[in-house]
Amino acid sequence: MTTIRLAQHPEADALLARSPLAALVGMLLDQQVPMEWAFSGPYTIAQRLGTDDLDAGQIAAHDPESFAALLSEKPAVHRYPGSMAKRIQQLCQFLVDEYGGDAEAVWSDAADGKELLTRLKALPGFGVQKAQIFLALLGKQYGVTPKGWREAAGAYGEAGSYRSAADITGPDSLAKVRAFKQEAKRAAKAAKSGE
Repeated sequence: MTTIRLAQHPEADALLARSPLAALVGMLLDQQVPMEWAFSGPYTIAQRLGTDDLDAGQIAAHDPESFAALLSEKPAVHRYPGSMAKRIQQLCQFLVDEYGGDAEAVWSDAADGKELLTRLKALPGFGVQKAQIFLALLGKQYGVTPKGWREAAGAYGEAGSYRSAADITGPDSLAKVRAFKQEAKRAAKAAKSGE
């Protein structure tokens, strides 16, 4: 069994470890909020739906207003629960339409890293960077390693790096990833101001 520590919360991490859809939803939520908050989101959603896992068909078919209200309950699943509820439903509808609702099918038969990256970029809410980070997460922590996966994941696929959620295996690595991101922001700010 895969051990995941992205949410830094045992039940939420257990769901991420066993549920491909929860992992995708956590990655989708991972923007403009702390990583642990984002990756705890799938567990919170499952709890509020009264289930022990997420179901793409059920979420896609959920009334949009009540799904947004579900994400908005305190504590909110995300800083922007309404827009994220819409994105999660779009992702789930895409999975239903393209993969019969099976999130794992996105990667289970990908011929190589390049094809897997193309599939991930096609997911609603997944740009190039998010797709590369998720590809690195699949390779580093879920054992999904099609030929060329590290190259397709770019810098996020590098062994021994602390750049993203793909590299978080506990509190120490979380702190290292945070430090990397803060340094990258500082460098970008300095470059922008022409220092």
